[in-house]
Amino acid sequence: MHFSTVVSALGLAGFTIAGLVARQAGKLKIMPLGDSITEITCWRALVWDQLAEAGYADQVQYVGSQNSNPQNCQPATANWDQHHEGHSGWLAIDIANNYLTNWLQSTPADIVMFMLGTNDVFRGHGTDDIIAAYTKMVQIIRASNPKTKIIVDLVIPLGVGSNAGIQALNARIPDWVAGLNSEESPIVIADCNTGFPTSDLRDGVHPNLEGDKIIASKVGPLLLDYVKQSLAA
Repeated sequence: MHFSTVVSALGLAGFTIAGLVARQAGKLKIMPLGDSITEITCWRALVWDQLAEAGYADQVQYVGSQNSNPQNCQPATANWDQHHEGHSGWLAIDIANNYLTNWLQSTPADIVMFMLGTNDVFRGHGTDDIIAAYTKMVQIIRASNPKTKIIVDLVIPLGVGSNAGIQALNARIPDWVAGLNSEESPIVIADCNTGFPTSDLRDGVHPNLEGDKIIASKVGPLLLDYVKQSLAA
């Protein structure tokens, strides 16, 4: 079909190309940011179901350079948005120092939700270094958009090796959040660690479907609160 015919048909249906672009640009942008626990899991899909059930699916979008569904997640919402910024094996330290600025320039976000630190702990980085990376990420996020709302997850436990590094990181997060929280750019904690059994890890690191449900149950309500606040503003 000729392009002018398509445009004409859209116009008859009450749509215009400009209007379509404007509606897309006007959507609230949510960035799922993390490592493999964001990339190759299904909690993103389950959280999208919560957004859809609350009636927000046409008003929000996930953003990020990735657009994938490696686990073949099949949520109730068949056309869920698969964009994200999850990168398997990546460190919070490297993301903060080398990548996040460019990602946010390419795909700006109104809300960022992240769980990072597992790989840093695995590779022997100390809690101070990981928290410093968190701080730099918040600075980069706010430089991109001073009104960004942030959800930071307490890191889920490991089913292999020692959990001492994860526990030390999670113990620091509440005071870290309190020190950086602001009215213009609030930060809230999704406690994905408490009540998360290691039996809900499929390989000792990544959540199985039951683990995904736990993460979604902790992240989703906080995200919905932020979405309501943002759309009402």
